Amino acid sequence: MRVESVFDRLEPLLSRVSKPVQYVGGELNATVKAWDDTAIRWCLMYPDAYEVGLPNQGVQILYEILNEQPDVLAERTYAVWPDLEELMRENGIPQFTVDAHRPVGAFDVLGVSFATELGYTNLLGALDLAGIPIHAVDRTDDHPIVLAGGHAAFNPEPIADFLDAAVLGDGEEAVLEVTEAIRRWKAEGRPGGRDELLLRLAESGGVYVPKFYDVSYRDDGAIDQVVPNQERAPYRVFKRTTMELDDWPYPKQPLVPLAESVHERMSVEIFRGCTRGCRFCQAGMITRPVRERSIEGIGEMVQRGLQATGFEEVGLLSLSSADHSEIAEITKGLADRYEGTNTGLSLPSTRVDAFNIDLANELSRNGRRSGLTFAPEGGSERIRRVINKMVSEEDLIRTVSAAFANGWRQVKLYFMCGLPTETDDDVLQIAEMAKEVIRAGREASGRKDIRCTISIGGFVPKPHTPFQWASQTDPDTVDSRLRKLREAINSDRKIGRNIGMRYHDGKPSMIEGLLSRGDRRIGRVVERVWREGGRFDGWNEHFSYERWVSCAAAELEPLGVDLDWFTTRERTEGEVLPWDHLDSGLDKEWLWADWQDALDAREQDDCRWTPCFDCGVCPTMGTDIEVGPTGRKLLPISPVGQGSPVRNPAFTQG
Repeated sequence: MRVESVFDRLEPLLSRVSKPVQYVGGELNATVKAWDDTAIRWCLMYPDAYEVGLPNQGVQILYEILNEQPDVLAERTYAVWPDLEELMRENGIPQFTVDAHRPVGAFDVLGVSFATELGYTNLLGALDLAGIPIHAVDRTDDHPIVLAGGHAAFNPEPIADFLDAAVLGDGEEAVLEVTEAIRRWKAEGRPGGRDELLLRLAESGGVYVPKFYDVSYRDDGAIDQVVPNQERAPYRVFKRTTMELDDWPYPKQPLVPLAESVHERMSVEIFRGCTRGCRFCQAGMITRPVRERSIEGIGEMVQRGLQATGFEEVGLLSLSSADHSEIAEITKGLADRYEGTNTGLSLPSTRVDAFNIDLANELSRNGRRSGLTFAPEGGSERIRRVINKMVSEEDLIRTVSAAFANGWRQVKLYFMCGLPTETDDDVLQIAEMAKEVIRAGREASGRKDIRCTISIGGFVPKPHTPFQWASQTDPDTVDSRLRKLREAINSDRKIGRNIGMRYHDGKPSMIEGLLSRGDRRIGRVVERVWREGGRFDGWNEHFSYERWVSCAAAELEPLGVDLDWFTTRERTEGEVLPWDHLDSGLDKEWLWADWQDALDAREQDDCRWTPCFDCGVCPTMGTDIEVGPTGRKLLPISPVGQGSPVRNPAFTQG
């Protein structure tokens, strides 16, 4: 089958849109293969703008793994901005890939990675532009399999009508197994058509196919049961877990964006999973157990990535990077290795109890000294016990004082508003904490130019966490507390002027909550919002709360439920949750017990260093926590000149 590039038709339109460079492709380390030389073709989508989607590690990893297979082709597509969408519709140009500008509808699989539920309307826009029926039931053998992944795929029910399948958990091995199933089915002459292929995927136990499950509801609106309607479909679908990270050192050739992106750096995932047990954190819960990449594996990935990209900053990524059992050896080894170059290191926000000045100095040794970022999440000690984020104010002040005494001038603190059992006072204590940071910084440094920025997001209860039963705080209450917090900060102008406050109002969080814990009935709301113009709901300038509320009312009230039923209502212990048939490995009884501990403000330790708490992951998944220390060190290698990356040690003369 001949598949033509649409670029000749697209190019004349690019001068009429914003940021046209994001649509032209040709990035350093991108891959373009001949269509006819491959048997299986994947299109990978991040359902947001290029500048957000290109740095996404998950898409880059799968893109490289798939393209390493000789008979497999993988290309990328991102959501197009409304200005280009309008022109594409006027000129009959379909959704295209940025690699070879091929029509998305021509591929075997459209794999969509959802980091957030607010990308759902962008999925519908891309499907429609591609000429793919938005409802899975309307697709034929000629259409791609629409396959979802990412954290939001752990409850794909709100978009079940639009998906053919979903994969829970790690994708490295899963995409190869899906590829093999498609290869075998095509080689056999596509027996049984699309349904047979989906059944083969479903019976593996690691791919969820929504059409093979029926959902029934009770008179009170709650789910009665979710049961398979095919003998070959399992009652529960399990998440995938990639255990040996050193066997998967991807991306080896990170993509370098042509346009400005949200992360201008080369990133290396140093470990996966987290057992800190923060009750609000879906990522920490669904990625258990902890699996560390070795110090040698990290060193090789950093070296290879710098050589392949030319980036001058390396992000050492994980959910809590300073918790790697050999983080001190890793940072010192990398700082030593790149001494004399312009290569800097960075960590995401760091836990106060895992931070020390030696670590910070190593991170900033070869790069610029930026501000420090910590995430206490809650303003009062009581609310931090509720969410199991045990960071004392004394620990925070001690840490920032040491940082300010050693030359740092600014600190950023992350918090949430709307947490379970939260009161106005819990939020107002954020102001007192920030003021104390400024006072401590001035005293430790002897300077007045100390800055503290507090960044506050609205809390959204997530599936597969202890807070999956919690009621969500309504937007008016969240906004009221944030106004009071602003007033409390400004009450002392001598200190308040050194405190910055960034926050989002509570309305987008309410819609995220609807999509996060919704069931299949929410699909009609998503579709209506999209048909009424909803796009890029994760962007303030495009998000319309009024549109979501009116569409939810129109679609849900005839069914006897409403927006509040899905958001501000607290769930009961026995309620069937929309994702109960999708197994993240966590025992539901353990999650409920932890929810009760939260209501009693009882904290729980990190199970890496204490006896097992029986969350269920290790025995259910047949896995175990994998941590060091190994006692190994990174070997130094010779730089080739000021400001340049380091060459391969295999070519270094002794």
